[in-house]
Amino acid sequence: MKIIKDHIEISELQKMAKDFSGDFVKAVVDIEKEMMAVDGELHMDLLTFLMEQESSEPKNIWGINIYPEKTGEDFIEFNSMVNIKPGFGNKNRGVDSFQIQDKIKSVIKKLVV
Repeated sequence: MKIIKDHIEISELQKMAKDFSGDFVKAVVDIEKEMMAVDGELHMDLLTFLMEQESSEPKNIWGINIYPEKTGEDFIEFNSMVNIKPGFGNKNRGVDSFQIQDKIKSVIKKLVV
């Protein structure tokens, strides 16, 4: 697992994807601190890692899958058990709020080069 605060090259994500599943890398994004953790077996492991290492709050952490061989809307998939946050209005594995989706995309755009 790795925390990304500055940037990560797409080639590194491609290598992680090959090593994990061949297609994608699991990641969680802290939308407040504008950082992410990548390369975990489970999104929950990555969420815990960010909480322990960076004191991130669960309400600000959203799980995604990154498909480094794809572009545009197919690059990010909003699908993770850590996204189920009924207290914050998100009752499924996706991210219902377009505002939160936009924040996630903005962080990813900033971090992935």
